[in-house]
Amino acid sequence: MTTPETPLRADARRNRDQILVAAREIFAERGADVAMEEIARRASVGVGTLYRRFADRETLIRAVFRETFQVVADEVHAALTEEPTGWAALTRVMRQSAWLHVSVQSKSPTVTAVVRADPDTSRLRDHLLDMLGEVVRRAQDEGTLRRDVAVGDLALLFMSVVNQAPSLTSEAARLAPGRVLAIMMDGLRAPAAGELPGRPLTRVDLNFGDRCPD
Repeated sequence: MTTPETPLRADARRNRDQILVAAREIFAERGADVAMEEIARRASVGVGTLYRRFADRETLIRAVFRETFQVVADEVHAALTEEPTGWAALTRVMRQSAWLHVSVQSKSPTVTAVVRADPDTSRLRDHLLDMLGEVVRRAQDEGTLRRDVAVGDLALLFMSVVNQAPSLTSEAARLAPGRVLAIMMDGLRAPAAGELPGRPLTRVDLNFGDRCPD
């Protein structure tokens, strides 16, 4: 059971938020094994301040992933609640792909080990994937999303939006996410122009190490 956190003063909260933002950005760019000193520099805080807020790398990783899963889950819930159709909810969720880049998967063995070992992080992750599955179900039931895709396919598409080629010009980097997303949405629309190879990729294919039901 998680112990409730003691409320922080405004300056301490600000430092904590800056550290989490910096860590999330660096984890997305380079993985979670980057030096803690570099995270502190990105956050414009001292290393001592970082370690007062987060005792070690594992604590920081848990905090980043818990917050990210929760924020994205809140966004997906809002889309399901507020959008008139499943397709509109899906489109809105796809625009959150910058957050989902770090939320859904990480190539870092450190992150994999920490997330698997933390019940709260795993629970938030699974809750998020449950809601993404509901977005898929609604859009497919209304006939707007092709039926040969699943949550795992969406997770890969999310990450494709933000994993841009490093050699893009500044203009191309600005235009690319919107263009890639529009192309993806056209490819996801039903009726589909043709069949996809293989089978739909599910949450099990994301290889979290703990099999989840579809």
